[in-house]
Amino acid sequence: MRAIDWNVTARMDTPYVREYTEDRELSAWFLLDLSPSVDFGTPESERVKRTVLVDFVATLARLLTRRGNRVGALLWGGSGGLPHRVPTGSGRDQVLRLIHELLAQPQLQAAPFTDLRPMLDTAGRAIRRRSLLFVISDFICAPGWEGSLDLLNRRHETIAVRLVDPRELRLPDIGPLVMQDAETGEQLYVDTADRRFRERFAAAAAQREADLGGAFERSGVDALTLSTDDDLVRAIVRMAAARRRPRRN
Repeated sequence: MRAIDWNVTARMDTPYVREYTEDRELSAWFLLDLSPSVDFGTPESERVKRTVLVDFVATLARLLTRRGNRVGALLWGGSGGLPHRVPTGSGRDQVLRLIHELLAQPQLQAAPFTDLRPMLDTAGRAIRRRSLLFVISDFICAPGWEGSLDLLNRRHETIAVRLVDPRELRLPDIGPLVMQDAETGEQLYVDTADRRFRERFAAAAAQREADLGGAFERSGVDALTLSTDDDLVRAIVRMAAARRRPRRN
């Protein structure tokens, strides 16, 4: 932005130009679901979804702050109450603060089934300035969050980052076992040697994938799927490439 100051000097009797630099600083917020299901992972990957979440936030926060942008976070444990807020800041110290706050959050053994609406609605009220938002969750939650995400995306540039583990999409044949709901702690005996059971599980997972994809598309948000067996750098490059592609009207 440029403004002209028409004050005249006593000697030269000529105008001079005063230039103002427009503030282009970006504010980015991480809206983080830390409910019990985010602590799920498989021995093969040696990573749980929470680990992937921490690594992703640390990497993105560092990339953003290196360019002078500000980052903050809302941390939601899924057990009720308001999200824990980390105000925006810039620089290396802010990245370290975000990582410290994330690692300090307790891992809940069980909680009521996650409802993402309070986190999304709180973000809508609390974040006034137009910002870049990363909603990071496995989206294993109660229905009804789609409207809140849609409203959030109308005010901010919003990206949904979905955490997954391969075993949530397809069960291996490992015989009888007891499965436990990561959210509620409820246990269920199943026989993974049953081919029909594995097929029903895979069909239900595929339907859920389709439903989530449709919800993101209706909300107009870009979505990235981040698996526990993903290479983080490649995933970030994939996200950047997707955002460079023109949107279809």
